[in-house]
Amino acid sequence: MSKPTAQFINVGERTNVAGSAKFKKLIFEGNYEEAVSIARHQVEGGAQIIDINFDDAMLDAEEAMETFLKLIAAEPDIARVPVMIDSSKWSVIETGLKCVQGKAVVNSISMKEGKEPFVAQAKRIMRYGAAVVVMAFDEKGQADSIDRKYEICKKSYDILVNEVGFPPEDIIFDPNIFAVATGIEEHDNYGVDFIEATRLIKKNLPHAKVSGGVSNVSFSFRGNNPVREAMHSVFLYHAIKAGMDMGIVNAGQLTVYSDIPDDLRERVEDVILNRRPDATERLLEIADDYKGQGAKARVEDLSWREQPVAKRLEHALVKGIADYIEEDTEEARQQFDRPIQVIEGPLMDGMNVVGDLFGAGEMFLPQVVKSARVMKQSVAYLQPFIEAEKEEGSKAKGRIVMATVKGDVHDIGKNIVGVVLQCNNFEVIDLGVMVPWADILKAANDHDADMIGLSGLITPSLDEMVTVASEMKRAKFDMPLLIGGATTSRVHTAVKIAPEYDGPVTHVLDASRAVGVASQLVSEDGKAAFVEKTKAEYDEIVRKRLAKPKSDRLVGLEDARKNKATPDFDAFTPVRPSFTGTRVFDDFPLEDLIERIDWTPFFRTWELAGTYPAILEDDVVGESARSLLADAEAMLKTIVEEKWLTAKGVVGFWPANADGDDVVLYTGDNRNEELSRVHFLRQQIQKREGRANDCLADFIAPEGTKPDWMGGFVVTAGHGIEPHLARFQANHDDYSDIMLKALADRLAEAFAEKMHELVRTELWGFAADEDLTNEEIIKERYTSIRPAPGYPACPDHSEKPELFRLLDATNATGVELTESFAMTPTAAVSGYYFAHPDAHYFGVGKIGEDQLADYAKRRGVDIEQAARWLRPNLAD
Repeated sequence: MSKPTAQFINVGERTNVAGSAKFKKLIFEGNYEEAVSIARHQVEGGAQIIDINFDDAMLDAEEAMETFLKLIAAEPDIARVPVMIDSSKWSVIETGLKCVQGKAVVNSISMKEGKEPFVAQAKRIMRYGAAVVVMAFDEKGQADSIDRKYEICKKSYDILVNEVGFPPEDIIFDPNIFAVATGIEEHDNYGVDFIEATRLIKKNLPHAKVSGGVSNVSFSFRGNNPVREAMHSVFLYHAIKAGMDMGIVNAGQLTVYSDIPDDLRERVEDVILNRRPDATERLLEIADDYKGQGAKARVEDLSWREQPVAKRLEHALVKGIADYIEEDTEEARQQFDRPIQVIEGPLMDGMNVVGDLFGAGEMFLPQVVKSARVMKQSVAYLQPFIEAEKEEGSKAKGRIVMATVKGDVHDIGKNIVGVVLQCNNFEVIDLGVMVPWADILKAANDHDADMIGLSGLITPSLDEMVTVASEMKRAKFDMPLLIGGATTSRVHTAVKIAPEYDGPVTHVLDASRAVGVASQLVSEDGKAAFVEKTKAEYDEIVRKRLAKPKSDRLVGLEDARKNKATPDFDAFTPVRPSFTGTRVFDDFPLEDLIERIDWTPFFRTWELAGTYPAILEDDVVGESARSLLADAEAMLKTIVEEKWLTAKGVVGFWPANADGDDVVLYTGDNRNEELSRVHFLRQQIQKREGRANDCLADFIAPEGTKPDWMGGFVVTAGHGIEPHLARFQANHDDYSDIMLKALADRLAEAFAEKMHELVRTELWGFAADEDLTNEEIIKERYTSIRPAPGYPACPDHSEKPELFRLLDATNATGVELTESFAMTPTAAVSGYYFAHPDAHYFGVGKIGEDQLADYAKRRGVDIEQAARWLRPNLAD
């Protein structure tokens, strides 16, 4: 039986004219720009799929679907999640399928009109490569019992898989969630019916998924949100155990299962599971007591200190409380013959509880890292006693060597994964950052590792991972290789890395998946099946890539240039900066940066999904988010007061004009001597009418028209961090170590934001009368952009050295570049300044062979070198 995991998929439902009055109003007013922002907010709030529906009698649903899907396809932060095309009209669904990029989900089809149209629609969906939601509905009506639900799903499955040839992993059954506690006896078993039907589907219909609209179950208690929250939480707790994979659920009406007061949870559970005939009446008796309250109120006390020491250790680990850990560890040591038994017994028992709660989605990453800190402090206390007995530590599940690859200096994600693995009794040998392949292989041999884990953030790291894999093959390694990091992906791992190594290769998406993957790879029973399954999946990815024809959605480079962006330079006269050349900011006040911190990415670092400040009141992660923010603000106060970090920056402005896709920088205002060239790339994807194939050079006045300027910057808030990190590491305090790195990153980004503000209002001064709130500045509601080399609008990291040369950045700020163009200290940001009011962010996306050759010629390098720089952007 499966249990609740962090992998449950939440489907956002606010881009639905039937589910959101605001979205409906915007669509009817034709305000698609604001409607797109609703989709963005859903993704930022943690939705992993967005459900889009335009079914309304007064709306041209086909036109609305096409318009909206094309708009969100151009928004990288939205387009990264799949789209669920939701409509009761087949014509609308097919319109959506023709527009959507990537793999879509159709919601929905059923056999309510018989087999023939069901089969016809399924075949069309399969041709588009989409997944499909299948409703438990046939010509007799909606299924409302276990037997009917399973019967219809089984029949649908057999038709889809055996007759149509539909991939079973692309089938999502919705066995219908109906309201319980309605006062009608026939409805009492509806919750159980769904849960048990789910169990049958997962057991007997291989690879099929199960979904449902969760809010339906609590409809009888509309107006009483605390009770509804509890009902949703209890229902999901049991439904996910039975195998439910995804669902439409409002995160604002969900609470943590274990946080529901005992009396309320018991009575809600009686209703959901239909455990007694008077369940509805008993829930009604107490429902009003919770109305208007939070369903998870808790009173903190020290009563846990009265429990036996083993329970106290468990409580300290689960809650991350280190105040009493040494005295409790000593008391436990006195109860055992050998100190190692404290680790093998109560400490590991406590960490097993932490692991179970994390896997069940009842604990979140910051809490787990706090738990690890407590565990390490306890182990550190015991270590002298263990060494005195010359006793080896308890046997770990497995040993993993982890490293950030050569050329890359980013390690927050790797460190978090390491902590989570250690919490689950894996031994982690962390080699740090910038680690050459030879050192990785040597460490794996020296430590008799069970697997190797590679991490990287910047795109050049992808090539280095390929090198490590090929060297592992050459050295005849056979241990599993795990791949992780922000730029990595399952597809890249399958297509580029796995073929270079004969052993198992697995992409690990994030910390929440790491334990499951690593556990499978050290399991005597499950390893072979897991490796075989993963290899089959990766082979299928490669097969599909090879079978896929060359993209016909790219236009030729010359055609793309003919469709370039045409900002109005007649009406716009570029403003001359207050100086040209560079200006250094040697010790920028940290206190001036705090208000510019964007906290949303901070929470994402800790794998807490949501947008600040709304995340603080989120009923799922709110408590964890509030605690994390309090810790962050306390450390931030100390950072500023004790000057732990120093912020340094440099900005520069140069006379500039565009020459095709290059921007020429000049030594002086007479523009007769070229100082440098910045080489940009142009979008080649086919655009709908009215949309340009953008290139950053388009936003600089062309040569021979009028004078223009371009800027550049490098800022850092990372100087001084090392002794504090060393202190935390010596104290086995991973939580503070990761916290300080995350805050340094946020301060560097805030410094970039603050510097951009100074550029706009003073240093360049093209927006001297700007008057924006802090929130508006964080949301980039200003004129001008600051794209960074290595990011979507200018994806080539190899342009950084020239920017650093122009700014003399290393002498000015102390920031250096690695051979792979990563910046160190890692809490650093660099980029260009563009002042034209039409300048905007975009993603270059895939480019063709013609642009690759042109770019290589402009850069003065061979095509192979240019291809290495631009590998992620090369079309198949």
